[in-house]
Order: sequence, then C-alpha cells, then structure tokens
Amino acid sequence: MSNSTPSAVAYPRATAGSWESQKRRQFVYGTIPAMVVLIIVTVLPALYLLTTSFTPLDLTRADATMWNFSQPLVNYSGLVVDKRFTESLQKQAILSFFTVGLQLLIGLAVAVMLNSRSRFVEAVRTTFLVPMVLPPIVVAIIWKVLYTPDISPFYWLFRSLGWEVPVMISTASLALWAIIIADVWEWFPFSMLMILAALQMMPEEPLEAAKIDGASNWQVFRHVVLPLLRPTIVVACLFRLIDSIKAFPLIFIITQGGPGTATEVTNYYGYLEAFNFSYLGYASAITVIMVAAVFLLSWAVMRIVGTEVEIE
Repeated sequence: MSNSTPSAVAYPRATAGSWESQKRRQFVYGTIPAMVVLIIVTVLPALYLLTTSFTPLDLTRADATMWNFSQPLVNYSGLVVDKRFTESLQKQAILSFFTVGLQLLIGLAVAVMLNSRSRFVEAVRTTFLVPMVLPPIVVAIIWKVLYTPDISPFYWLFRSLGWEVPVMISTASLALWAIIIADVWEWFPFSMLMILAALQMMPEEPLEAAKIDGASNWQVFRHVVLPLLRPTIVVACLFRLIDSIKAFPLIFIITQGGPGTATEVTNYYGYLEAFNFSYLGYASAITVIMVAAVFLLSWAVMRIVGTEVEIE
C-alpha cells in the first residue's frame, strides 16, 4: 500500500471578472419584473396613443379605423386651425401658471411659518395636509358646494352683510379663477411639505455665519435660505407643473368646462372630443401635444432655473 498523503481538493477561485458578471446578471434579473410592468403600464399605452394620433379613428364611422394611415398628419394639421384647441391651450397656460406659482408661494410661506420646534406648531402641521390627502372628487364636491349660492355658507355670510358677490362659476371672467383657487387649496400642502422637509434638513453653519456677519433675518432668508431651497423648489415646481394639466375632476364637477368654454382647458377638450364625439384619433393627437408640452416645459424649467446652489 502506498503511504502517500491524499492530494488537497482544488476549489475554483472566483475571479474579479466572474464576480462582476454575476452582479450584472443579478441586476438584470432583478430589474426584469419592473421593466415588464413599466412596458405594460406605460410604454405600450404610450405607443398605442401615439399610433392612434396618426389615424382618423372614429367610433361612429366604419371606415375611420386605427389601421388607416392614408393621412397620418390630418389630426395635427386640424389642431393648427382649430380655434377651440388654441383657446384651450391659452386657458391651460393660465391655469398652470397661476396654480403652480401660487402653490409654491403659499407653500413656501407656510413652510417657513411652520419651521419651528414648538409642540403646538408640530400638532398644527398635520391640519395643513388635509386638502392633499382628500380624494380629488371629494375636493371638487366641497368647492362645488362653496361656489353654489343657495347652499354655500360664504354666500349666506355675504348676503347677511349686504354684499352683492357675483357667482364665480357662472361668470365667464371668474370661472377659471374659481378652478385656480380650488386647485391651489388642494395642492399647496404638497409644496409646503417638500419645502418644510428641506428647511428641517438645512445645515446650520451658513445661517450662523451670516448672522455673525451681521445679516438681518431678511438678508439671511434672501441670500442663504432661498439659494439652499432652490433645488427643492425646482423639483416641487416640476411635479406641480406636470400635475397642473390634470385638474380634470375640479372642472368636470364644478363647471363642466363652462360657462360656455370659459374653463375648457386642453385635457377637458380632449375628453370631450374622445367621449362625447368619439373622435379618438383627434383626441389622441391632443393628448400627444399635451405630453410633449409638459416635457418641453419641464426641460425649460430645469435649464432656466437650474438646481445648483449658489449662496451669495
């Protein structure tokens, strides 16, 4: 018998290259479910919408199917000369500008006011979140009641004081402002919450240095706090700008686009074309234009405002 010792078992040693390949493979496997959901929920509907916008799809006509690409730009050429569409764009621009601007201003003011360590302020903060957490349809019904003179407590108060106040939702020049007020009330807590979180995490060193240099409270806020808040304000602005085109529940419940077309913004006009008149191809073109405009405006905000912090 041989008295030689058995040789040691050789185990393969993992190389750096094989470890990196395993990480990449696991990353791919982990992202596949999310990518599948993204494709089904977002990409495919977006492609369907874009494809439909190049067709004369109309549920009331047998020949106007989504496979008719004989005139792919007919919907877009129709939008150029559609006066009602251009007017809806103007109303949408007014609605987005004032709702986003007022939400940021009110959210900033309330966030600064609530940026305190007192227990009372901490307890009061949650009450400001109530409008944001309510379902949009509930918010729309609340404001419908407030804007209806026969049942509104505000109009009862005005009449008891002898004030003649016009009915906003039935006055063409005031109806859009009625929607703006309701939308600002509903969504300013979103901006407030983001800005308040940024204030709570703000470093103390720049603030203390400015105070040591003799800066007043306004100078500290203007030259230190606001620049530090700019990235947060830009993000809040982008979120609210994108959501500003989705004021559909308020318009549908409160004014239904009226009086006349006073509150008929672009998304509501697209809804009418699709579900009242069955012009699905034309409505798809309207939606594609809206999505493109949101992307363009978001890019413009990022380019013009930027997110870099510069403390003066």
